[in-house]
Amino acid sequence: MTELRKILYVEDEADIQTIARLALQDVGGFELQICSNGNEALATAEHYTPDLLILDVMLPGMDGPTTLAELRKIPALAGTPALFMTAKVQPQELEQLRAQGAIEVITKPFDPMTLAETVRQIWQQA
Repeated sequence: MTELRKILYVEDEADIQTIARLALQDVGGFELQICSNGNEALATAEHYTPDLLILDVMLPGMDGPTTLAELRKIPALAGTPALFMTAKVQPQELEQLRAQGAIEVITKPFDPMTLAETVRQIWQQA
């Protein structure tokens, strides 16, 4: 498996974007591209060519699962691993998100000091 370097993160809340940038870019050393909604992700993703997609489930307009389905239609991203982030942690909701193509689901709120390591571990297991 290739080394995880580039992450496309889709999150609409500015404060969570800031924390994720700190956790993944500053602490984790990843190259990070943040998009605020599904349409922005679709416009950015193909040219950015991320190694990993991280999508918030609850997004304005197009939700995370719909955004992922649309990203999967882009040939260069069809096989890109994806994680969902959500505060909804009921077992059936987690299974549904995995069934929609996520390799794993990270629950919010996440610990900014361990997020990068959590993402690395998921990447290595995938």
